[in-house]
Amino acid sequence: MFLLYFGTALSSFAQLKGVVLGTDGTKQTPLKFAVVRLQQNGGKILTNEQGTFELVLPKELPDTLIISANGYTNDTVVVTRSDRFISMQITLLSEKNIPETMRNLPDIRIEWKRQSHAISRLKTLHVEELTGGELRKAACCNLSESFETNASVDVNITDAVSGAKKIQMMGLDGVYTQIQMENIPYLRGLESSFGLNSISGTWIESIQITKGTGTVVNGYESMAGLVNIELKKPSEMDRLFINAYGSAFGRAELNAHAGQLINKRWSSGTLVHASGMFGEIDHNHDGFRDVPQGSNVALMNRWSFQGEKMEAQVGFNAYMDQKEGGQLQHGNQNLSQLYLVKLAAKHIDVYAKTGFFMKKPYNSIGMVYNLKYHTMGSSFGNRQFTGEEKRGYINAIFDGILGTTDHKIKVGMSGIYVDIRQQIDTTSADRIEMVPGIFGEYTFTGSRLSAVAGFRADYHNLYGIQLVPRLHAKYVLTEFTDLRFTAGKGWRVPNYMVDNVSLLASSKTWISPSELQPEVSWNIGGSLAQEFKLWKRKSSLVLDYYHTWFENQLVVDRDAVSSAIVFTSIKGNSFSNSIQVEWSSEPMRGLEFRLAYKFLDVQSTYGGKMQQQVMVPRHRGLAHLNYISRNKRWEYSITLSVFGASRLPDDAGENDRKGATYPILNSQLTHVFKNWDVYLGGENITNFKQRNAIIDPQNPFGQQFDATEIWGPIMGVNVYAGIRYSIKRKK
Repeated sequence: MFLLYFGTALSSFAQLKGVVLGTDGTKQTPLKFAVVRLQQNGGKILTNEQGTFELVLPKELPDTLIISANGYTNDTVVVTRSDRFISMQITLLSEKNIPETMRNLPDIRIEWKRQSHAISRLKTLHVEELTGGELRKAACCNLSESFETNASVDVNITDAVSGAKKIQMMGLDGVYTQIQMENIPYLRGLESSFGLNSISGTWIESIQITKGTGTVVNGYESMAGLVNIELKKPSEMDRLFINAYGSAFGRAELNAHAGQLINKRWSSGTLVHASGMFGEIDHNHDGFRDVPQGSNVALMNRWSFQGEKMEAQVGFNAYMDQKEGGQLQHGNQNLSQLYLVKLAAKHIDVYAKTGFFMKKPYNSIGMVYNLKYHTMGSSFGNRQFTGEEKRGYINAIFDGILGTTDHKIKVGMSGIYVDIRQQIDTTSADRIEMVPGIFGEYTFTGSRLSAVAGFRADYHNLYGIQLVPRLHAKYVLTEFTDLRFTAGKGWRVPNYMVDNVSLLASSKTWISPSELQPEVSWNIGGSLAQEFKLWKRKSSLVLDYYHTWFENQLVVDRDAVSSAIVFTSIKGNSFSNSIQVEWSSEPMRGLEFRLAYKFLDVQSTYGGKMQQQVMVPRHRGLAHLNYISRNKRWEYSITLSVFGASRLPDDAGENDRKGATYPILNSQLTHVFKNWDVYLGGENITNFKQRNAIIDPQNPFGQQFDATEIWGPIMGVNVYAGIRYSIKRKK
């Protein structure tokens, strides 16, 4: 049925019909022999006696339609793929109605500078977008370093020996944030702990951060937020781009990508990443490497097809990651007596995306396919973890309208298959998941109010039917003020082993959950975005609040038993409150700054009482300044982040243990040549280091050893430098 439907849709011609009228301000008459031409394609036709025309649109869109007639002013209309098969009415104004003083005015050029960081005013959801310009403000050699100038997403070190990092949104662990790569699930399952290093920051075109639950089209796992990564497109990619990086810590990286236009329909892009850590760094002199040595190699190849009635993308992504850390060897010390940390991961996935344009305007069907295979092995001293995951994903979406474009609908179905095997020492947690689902979404767009209402139903082979309602709304209070609201449900099946694998860097035993149930949460919140003029230039103020509460949450309790980590399902007694205010302004041309403050209240039952989650500071502040010289040759960026004190686990009856309040200052200077960029930067310039990051490092196999109480940086000042070289594609 699908093939017959697509064959019928593809058999039509891409025609544009219309009528050209002329007016003197009082009446309209059809204009014969008016010229209708496409600016880029060069096609030109004349209107007939009735002023009508039919034009076959080219494959390369968008294009500009120019309409002209003797005695009338010209007009232009931008036509896109969505304008196929529609009828236009174009009215030209008689030159007699234009004053003589205005007939020979020079052309007016309107320029607009895209902000590198902004809240999208056009979208109903609260979407914060980081462009490539924002990512250039820091070294940004992998995804974990892409949020250094952002206040919404935190990136934290999980332990003092493995170098693993995790993101947080609204104070909740990164597993509650759905991460996608161009709307394909990414960093799920075994990838969640160490996968942030697997994608180069130079590959990224932009990052969209959605607070609260996302839309039902993207799935059911968005509980705290959604991060979507857009990679550089093959058709728009530089012919060649190279980024080389080196730091004082002994880290070296090489990133490259190249795009090639095969023909008018096909384009291809290849992206390469290679990095290594070659230095033995022990800034806190505890006998352990602060960062493990190792290497990471990644390769991605993608192809894009742009046809007249369909478009498609296919590609694959593969990487290998190896790390070795732990105790440093001194003299003739036997390696078997050392506490060593080893990590190894291999990954490959293939994907395809197809879209079909239908005969009826604004109707289309899209399909997304993804297959993934991932293996992971790690050891923390005498403790071992192994894992293997096979994952399949498919999502089919019909996109259309109800009458007019003010009423849009999306309906579809999805399917997920997961075969995941995990084992810590002799304890295993293997399962096979099959989750078919259906969803529907309605979007209303009015002059002031817009809303997105969605619902999906998924059937899990182990846990039955799960229902997910979601609602998003935006109301334009004034021309410069937007008010947004969101509410919805999310759920996920926890992988308690790999989600917390860094906690193996401790002598504490694990008390596994007696029964594993899906985690279910509700999120409600909203934001107020206000634009205004300050110093005669644009400024904006954004205030948002989100509340998340869990019907069921798998809590990692580090307070219940001093010698153990207890995994417990808590029903209805876990919540998160997040308040953030952010002010950004551009007081002068080329200079922009941003101030932000965030308050996090994240509580659950720990040690038998409601307490703040460990290693989550209640307060965080950010100040960011960026300057680009008038000739655009120099760019300077400086970012100060201040983190408040965070609660530490109770230790042998010692309560109210807290980390310190600390600052992190990063800065970078970039000089731009014709095809070259040279940059020099510093990280943690204030040289703040957490003292005693590892508890009892002299006895790593003893009962007191713990390298997981990390609330601050463990490395001091880092200086780095790099170069970027690019061969631009001719427009």
